[in-house]
Formats: sequence, C-alpha cells, structure tokens
Amino acid sequence: MSRPQGALFGVRLLGQGAFGDKIKEARRYLRWRRKYAPQLRKFKGLHAGQDCFILGNGPSLNKMDLAPLADYHTFGLNKIYLLFDRVDLDLSYLVSTNGLVIEQSSEEFERLGIPTFLSYTASAGVVADRDHLYRLHTLNTWSFYDDLTQPICEGNTVTYVALQIAYYMGFRRVFLVGVDHSFKQSGKSHETQVYEGEDINHFHPDYFKGQKWQLADVYGSEVSYHLANYHYRRDEREIYDATVGGKLEVFPKISYQEALKMAVPKR
Repeated sequence: MSRPQGALFGVRLLGQGAFGDKIKEARRYLRWRRKYAPQLRKFKGLHAGQDCFILGNGPSLNKMDLAPLADYHTFGLNKIYLLFDRVDLDLSYLVSTNGLVIEQSSEEFERLGIPTFLSYTASAGVVADRDHLYRLHTLNTWSFYDDLTQPICEGNTVTYVALQIAYYMGFRRVFLVGVDHSFKQSGKSHETQVYEGEDINHFHPDYFKGQKWQLADVYGSEVSYHLANYHYRRDEREIYDATVGGKLEVFPKISYQEALKMAVPKR
C-alpha cells in the first residue's frame, strides 16, 4: 500500500491550522522553559514572612503621600514609572503582562533597571533581554498558582499576577493601594479602544491618552481576587485593602495610615 504523496502527509497536515498553532505554542513554551524559567527559581521564598505593598494604578494614588513606601517592599504595576518624576518609591519590583502596555512601555522596562516581571508571550520580540528582566509564562486557565517556574494565571488583572509572585516570594502580608476597582468605560470587557482625551481611570492623565487600551473586566478581576484571598488565608497569610476610597469588597479594608503602621519595613 503506497503512502500519500511525499510520505509525510500527516506531518504536513499537522503544521496547518489549529494543529500548527498548537505546535508553535508548544515550541514557545519549551523556549521559555529552557531559557527563562530557571531564572525565576532564585525568588522562591526570598521574602519569607515579610510584608509588602502592591501599588495599583488608580487615581486614588494622587490622594496619598506615597513617599513613606520607599521604606517598604513594593510592587509597582504597568506604567507606575509615570510616578517617578514626583516621588522616589525605591520600587522593589515591577510587573506587567498586558501586551499593549508592554509594547507602549518597552523602552522604560529595558532602561529602568528595576527587577521586572513580564509576560513572556507578550514581551517576546518586543522587549530586549536585560539582566533585570524576568519572563513569566502566563495563561488564562483560572486558578491560583504558587510556582513561577510553571505557567501562572493572568486572571484579568495584573494585580492578580503580582499577588501570585508575592506568594511565591513568601510574603506573609500584602497591602493593596491604588486598586480603585472602578472604571469609567463603555463597551465590552477586554475590548480594545483608543483612549480619547485625558485618562481619568489612572493616576496620570497621559497613562493611555491617545493610545490603545483594553477595557477592564471588573467581575473577572473579582473572581481572581477571591481565589487569591482563599489561597492566602489557607496558608495563614493575609491580603489587606488600604486603597483610599476603593470599590473592591473582597479583602479586609484598613486605612493607608493603618497599613503603614502594621507593615514591617524592609531590612
């Protein structure tokens, strides 16, 4: 019985359509697994038992004196660098997973020198390799992942990614600020639009002004926050919401001043 032309008919089919996409995805994952995943192991338990702040990008940041945060371990998200011209945060880590933000911020991420965690898929070929840049393999399978050397969940908000990183690092208490959880937008969640006029959803008017952005998924974010809260509490860790006037109703709320008193400064 003769084989189909070329004797590799099956292989040729495998390289087309959905199968071809799966092959590309598998190759991309293997590249990440070999080159970037081992670099993440050094963060395992690095801050065991310590406290940190995660800074969202909400306009409430403009109502706070952020200078005291320089004394604490801090995670900044996405375009937090737009704050640096008016406050020295001495930021510990930066996290960004959204493809549009990474493309718009590639030069800053390369230049800043802050340990920065980026989505590998979104940053490949966009942000050059630097010693301070680390690549995460992110996906949208909803769960809370405690091992950065494996794929983790984006969870509809970069804050959720930061919470998983903080967990992997061993932080015992996390204090959220600037997570307003409130957006003035019109359209479907994740829809890409060009932001017209000054950005009122973030702490800086130029955050997305005249640029593409994806509409927030408020409900999807809440699902992720509940997952994070469950996993932290199960491990006798805590997440507090110290956002000024924030609309999120998942974590215990405390004032920003209370958070500064409770949190142990970095050593």
